[in-house]
Amino acid sequence: MNKIKYIKGDATKPIGNENKIIVHICNDIGGWGKGFVLTISKKWKKPEEEYREWHKSEESFKLGAVQFVKVENNLWVANLIGQHKIRKDSTGTPPIRYKAIEQELKKVQEKAKELNASVHMPRIGCGLAGGSWDKIEPIINKELSTHIIPITVYDFD
Repeated sequence: MNKIKYIKGDATKPIGNENKIIVHICNDIGGWGKGFVLTISKKWKKPEEEYREWHKSEESFKLGAVQFVKVENNLWVANLIGQHKIRKDSTGTPPIRYKAIEQELKKVQEKAKELNASVHMPRIGCGLAGGSWDKIEPIINKELSTHIIPITVYDFD
């Protein structure tokens, strides 16, 4: 099994010369405006534009879906719809949807193999989505690490 590499840094500046996919979590209501998406939008406009178009089209825009957006010659941003709405529901359940993330990371694994790419991300789902890294890390290991996909997780300095 491939181990996740943890480093201090910015996930929008992924290390390495190979093809790379930056993974992050989006919500299922078309909202883009807080959290890591702002860092993405400062660097590239296309992921936000394509996400908003995808939402408007309603074509396969649902939990468990992934959109791959090419932003540079050897770099893609993966918009994963792994968050239901933006706040806890009436029972206190946070917006994160672990099953959706599992489905999406399977698709990321397929795309990474197709592109011979490494995968880069912040600690996805652990900010505004309210998720637990203790639950997300095993999903990453199951869907990416066991398939020998190189993964780097970035923690801000």
